[in-house]
Amino acid sequence: MRRRSSIVLSMLLGLSILIAACGGDSGSENEPITWQVWADPEESEAYQSMIDAYVKDNPDAEVTLNAIPDRKTFLSRLSASFASGSPPDVFLVNYRHNGQFVEKGVLEPLGPMLEDSDDLSADQYFDVPMEAFTWDGTLQCIPFNQSSLVVYYNKTMFEEAGVPLPADDWTWDDFVETAKALTKDTDGDGKTDVWGLGFEPSIIRAAPFIWSHGGSLLADPNDPTSITFDTNTTREALQFFIDLNLEHGVVPDEASYNAQDPDSRFMDGSIAMVLNSRRATPVFRSIEGFEWDVAPPPADVTQSSTLHSDAFCIPKDAKHKDAAWKFVQYAIGPDGQTVAAEVGRTVPSLISVAESDAFLDPGKSPANSQIFLDLGPNLVSLPAIAAWPEIESIINEEIYVAFFGTKSLDDAIQTAETQTQEILKR
Repeated sequence: MRRRSSIVLSMLLGLSILIAACGGDSGSENEPITWQVWADPEESEAYQSMIDAYVKDNPDAEVTLNAIPDRKTFLSRLSASFASGSPPDVFLVNYRHNGQFVEKGVLEPLGPMLEDSDDLSADQYFDVPMEAFTWDGTLQCIPFNQSSLVVYYNKTMFEEAGVPLPADDWTWDDFVETAKALTKDTDGDGKTDVWGLGFEPSIIRAAPFIWSHGGSLLADPNDPTSITFDTNTTREALQFFIDLNLEHGVVPDEASYNAQDPDSRFMDGSIAMVLNSRRATPVFRSIEGFEWDVAPPPADVTQSSTLHSDAFCIPKDAKHKDAAWKFVQYAIGPDGQTVAAEVGRTVPSLISVAESDAFLDPGKSPANSQIFLDLGPNLVSLPAIAAWPEIESIINEEIYVAFFGTKSLDDAIQTAETQTQEILKR
């Protein structure tokens, strides 16, 4: 009897192994997974809402959100997890920071998986972010959003000051004059109390001015490594950018900037306009003291804005790849993107959801969400190369010192150019 039982058990064990080897174990799609993101508390709530909706539709699923509020910490931990052989099952990353992982070959290319999907296809998504995550003809990660740099403005302040609201076709001159009209010393002590404009002095904020002026960050548009800052158009655009502080004084000085960030100043009413992507919307929706809306960046030669896009990536060594892919399909599909759109965090990469009331609802701020879609054809990507994070850090340091006047623009450009070329030659 014991012999027969052991034979039966052996047969059952062999059968289970055979089924698993043939892919018959559908339970693998419900293994617990970890999703790592760079997100502040408001963003984390948006992502958790999507997880909750996913688990409601898939009761056997388990997704743990690992939200890291600091970008540098997020990237360093992600790199460390790959080095230790224990990466998260899925992570969300900006295209500007993704090249380092693609180059190391640690990602599972998701383009072929998307092609095999029964419900989704590449042509359902906006082209610009899809191109930003495509390397050597293969889609590496699937975009979750397609945002752009816009101007958030305090509509109430504009109306009370009698200043015309930003027009969709406003120029650099309009932009400067508007910011000047809203910069005020409200208590007569000779110090500015309300600034017309605020933003971080960085390349992702300055780039739209370069592109709007007809410039480029690339000497060769077909070569993403041909980065250069030493051209007349780039210099002129950067001069306009830093003159918003040095000549026009419409932005907080260095001490004020370091004392309180521009988004916080916008929320407390001490900045009339702030440059940011859709990322700021969830926290701005908590504003109760005034009405606000969004406008496109001002145009000079042409309308242009910076692509802000994050995508879902799955590590090649992810322990629960099937479960991760099942979650990603939900997140980039109509249901997941609708949840994210309704909480305000994203401009959906899925065209059908981006054009739906879930995103465009004028009853929720910003009323002019359509502007994010209108800017779509004019979005430009920053160089998506492995060395870009290091290069961007150098550029930002030089823009910062030029912006606050501790270094001449020419010297800053020269330093950025020299150090960038040294990195690219490695």
